[in-house]
Amino acid sequence: MKVVFLLAACTSVLAVALICIFLFANGIPAIGEIGVLDFLTGTKWKPGNDIYGILPFIMGSIYVTAGAIVIGVPIAILTSIFLARYCPKRLYPLLKKATELMAGVPSVVYGFFGLVVLVPVIRQVFDCRGNVMLTACILLGIMILPTVIGVTESAIRSVPESYYEGSLALGATKERTIFRIILPAAKSGVLAAVVLGIGRAIGETMAVIMIAGNQPVMPESLLKGVRTLTSNIVMEMGYAADLHREALIATAVVLFVFILIINLCVSALNRRSEHGGN
Repeated sequence: MKVVFLLAACTSVLAVALICIFLFANGIPAIGEIGVLDFLTGTKWKPGNDIYGILPFIMGSIYVTAGAIVIGVPIAILTSIFLARYCPKRLYPLLKKATELMAGVPSVVYGFFGLVVLVPVIRQVFDCRGNVMLTACILLGIMILPTVIGVTESAIRSVPESYYEGSLALGATKERTIFRIILPAAKSGVLAAVVLGIGRAIGETMAVIMIAGNQPVMPESLLKGVRTLTSNIVMEMGYAADLHREALIATAVVLFVFILIINLCVSALNRRSEHGGN
């Protein structure tokens, strides 16, 4: 069994290594040919003229992901607190299954929901096209809920019950105990949940394509269309060739580096908090 477990672990590591090798082997030469600054800071994407600037897509991904986190994370954390500390036992199985079911809904279904429900509402309320950045932020905020809720609830439940009982015994209210004792004790788990939510939001493609407007220009406001890194790759990879195809793979390299930086930052924060606690 040790050999079986070792092979399983090696398979996972090998898969990640092969993905990295493929991306960097095909993407780095394209970045070198286009020019690092021209590729990363260019504001125009015109494959017909061999102009490949992905700054609008980078900013679009950052803005949409940030909006999704601002909308989704507070709701998810409060929901996790309710499930862990307030939810009646008879109601808990129903709510838990509902949140887990959200995780299994395909992205295209979320996209149809956004297209049929959110886009008309945004169009009517704000008097705009409807297929705008705000719509994408709201939909992605909904999509990250099950991921953040599940991990955050587990982190809250992992805190020793003695912390909760001791705080109440000293005269603290239930709410003060949760927000001043329980959540700080579960900080590493909450951060991990947020990182997973960021990964889900920044990597989402189909739902964003359906509702974000997909305009290859610099994002101007929440009520304007936007194109993300993933959307650009999916929309153009089917007919891309030569340098155009390599530029799309290089875009995937940039996306991969973003995810890596986010994970490294959170790991550093966790180590710093653990060191401070010691």
